[in-house]
Amino acid sequence: MEFTDTPHHILEREQFVPLTPQEAFVFFADAHNLEQITPPFLRFRVLTPRPIPMGEGTLIDYRLRLHGLPIRWKTRIEAWEPGVRFVDRQLRGPYALWHHTHTFEPVPGGTLLRDVVRYRLPFGPFGRLVERLFVRRDVERIFAYRHEVIARRLGGAL
Repeated sequence: MEFTDTPHHILEREQFVPLTPQEAFVFFADAHNLEQITPPFLRFRVLTPRPIPMGEGTLIDYRLRLHGLPIRWKTRIEAWEPGVRFVDRQLRGPYALWHHTHTFEPVPGGTLLRDVVRYRLPFGPFGRLVERLFVRRDVERIFAYRHEVIARRLGGAL
């Protein structure tokens, strides 16, 4: 997937957990665990019923509230390599682009979890302004919460 043709924002995060990549991947392979690692202020819920058979092409529906506004979100799993990586892309939701790559890199004593999110808001210059004023801070806050919960659930430093 190439992103050089349109401007977008990138968020990158890394986190060590004292598990093998395969062990860490198991937690993320359950899409319903996303509810646990998403901040309560979003009132995030997975709508797709359990069990969700994860793999390339899997579609997942969510509901959340963003600054009080109800939002429906649909993602598609674009790549699925257990213990190595998976990629999800927003098909419907608040972004013009949301492409999230999750990687699981073996390192001494455990796994380095890496998130790379490429995102862009709709509405051109207005969207870029909203990103600077609100969205970047919101995305940072969401991933800070995620880091804390993963550290508590899977181990590693807070």
